[in-house]
Amino acid sequence: MSAAPAPSTVHAAHTLPPRVAQFYALTKPRVVQLIVFCAFIGMVLAVPGLPSALQWGQMALASAGIWLVAGAAAAFNCLVERGIDARMKRTAWRPTARGELSSTQALVFSALLCAAGSALLYFFVNPLTMWLTFATFVGYAVIYTVILKPLTPQNIVIGGASGAMPPVLGWAAMTGQVSPEALILFLIIFLWTPPHFWALALYRVEDYRKSGLPMLPVTHGNEFTRLQVFLYTLILFAGCLMPFIYGMSSWIYLVAAIGLGLGFCGYGFVLWRRYSDQLARKTFRFSLIHLSVLFAALLVDHYVL
Repeated sequence: MSAAPAPSTVHAAHTLPPRVAQFYALTKPRVVQLIVFCAFIGMVLAVPGLPSALQWGQMALASAGIWLVAGAAAAFNCLVERGIDARMKRTAWRPTARGELSSTQALVFSALLCAAGSALLYFFVNPLTMWLTFATFVGYAVIYTVILKPLTPQNIVIGGASGAMPPVLGWAAMTGQVSPEALILFLIIFLWTPPHFWALALYRVEDYRKSGLPMLPVTHGNEFTRLQVFLYTLILFAGCLMPFIYGMSSWIYLVAAIGLGLGFCGYGFVLWRRYSDQLARKTFRFSLIHLSVLFAALLVDHYVL
């Protein structure tokens, strides 16, 4: 039995030709949108004051290139995990899992997106951004998906380095270098990733058990995972104060970081002490709000003060 398609895929199916919608679904649009959003924040923060028309153009080109390579990595992930996806309710709708797209089609699609995005970044942005983005592709599509994910329950922690790269890519796109500010943004997403994904894994544990993947709730149990989620929210809270401590933001961001951090820690604590699948879902959803609003606060702070 197949699960219902994700909302973004259902929407695409109604607005795009069926075959185009299937390829579009391989790019995991909602995930890629968050990636490009975080990269864009890195671009904006790297530019003092309001960007010029030329800089806005460079941001648009960089965003397009990052979107293409991120979409390529997502498509490659769907190809590699098509058997696993077919056994999981959350992912059984994907075109590769359902056999609607062949392995060759998915591979060629991924390669074309990666090549187009890399060329765009290399020739119209700068070589450093291209190489960093390509390294992120390899880190996610190969090192995380092929090696780490089926090997260790710490896959999310180690593989989180790839997911934390978008603001670094954005910063490099505008400055041609990687500065301490970019690394602070990297650190925030790196620390955010484990509680975000483990909250999901807690209420999807049966899916992961059937898939054979060694996710933490499967290998170490529900209670241990809940404790790890709470501990990571505490570490993340401290990490989110770094932009203010380093001087790259002011009180507007600080207020948002404290409020969001306390909220995430609160969810983590309650989840640890009184578990329910519904609460795990709420924690997962709040983690998305946490990251989005946190980075939006950085953006507001950058222009207001």
